[in-house]
Amino acid sequence: MPGAETVAMALARGRALLVAADSPDSGLDARLLLQAIMDLDHAGVISADRQVLTPEQVRRFDQYLARRLAHEPVSKILGQRDFYGRSFKVTADVLDPRADTETLIDLALAQGPGSGGRVLDLGSGSGAIICTLLAEWPDVTGLAIDLSAAALAVTAENAERLGVNARITLVQGDWFFGVTGRFDLIVSNPPYIPAGEIAALEPDVREHDPHLALAGGADGLSCYRAIAAGAGAHLAAGGRVIVEIGAGQQTDVAAIFAAAGLVLTAERLDLGGHVRALQFAARS
Repeated sequence: MPGAETVAMALARGRALLVAADSPDSGLDARLLLQAIMDLDHAGVISADRQVLTPEQVRRFDQYLARRLAHEPVSKILGQRDFYGRSFKVTADVLDPRADTETLIDLALAQGPGSGGRVLDLGSGSGAIICTLLAEWPDVTGLAIDLSAAALAVTAENAERLGVNARITLVQGDWFFGVTGRFDLIVSNPPYIPAGEIAALEPDVREHDPHLALAGGADGLSCYRAIAAGAGAHLAAGGRVIVEIGAGQQTDVAAIFAAAGLVLTAERLDLGGHVRALQFAARS
């Protein structure tokens, strides 16, 4: 068929376009986009390298490539992101879950909340953190709070997807607004980018993650002050607070929590060797 494009040809063309645009992970991105339109996994695309694409598949592939060339992340194009071994729905209304945040999960799982424990997620976004923890701890309940109604709707969908919806309560509010009772674990991946640095972020982040989930005030620390101020009143005896932080923020964040009567008890490094998650407990 004149002009027909095989899988191998489409992959090579997509990779070349993305390389020319200085797009990182160009080969991986092209493959993931093609996998999605063909409903195949990695091995399936490799074995189908000589298969000729239909005109509709070529059209959709071109649409996806155009969106990626406009710096839209692959996860937002496909509407899903793998996080801690599970697939989560993502939209323009939520922060794209990243591998760095898995360090927070690792730190949380190192010490369970106990049978019947309660977890509070401040600023749940996609629900990747709270839903993952509830999936790992089948006898634990959780409360997810977010200022964005659209983000809470995504949390709800992911809770349904992971089968934890019966054990999660959703509240629209700002930090501890509307939160009652005490929790064995309080977690948060709050906005921590200083306002003056937003414009310099990679366009994949700056243009496709909600600014509400990025901007942490003038110094990037305003959300930690709010969390530290309210955490003590909502921690159960022996409870923990775990937060994700930006690179180089550990000293400042630890000082903020120390001033609120909370002691740093553990930290976890990300794959880049930066301290990414901090754990606090009430001063004994």
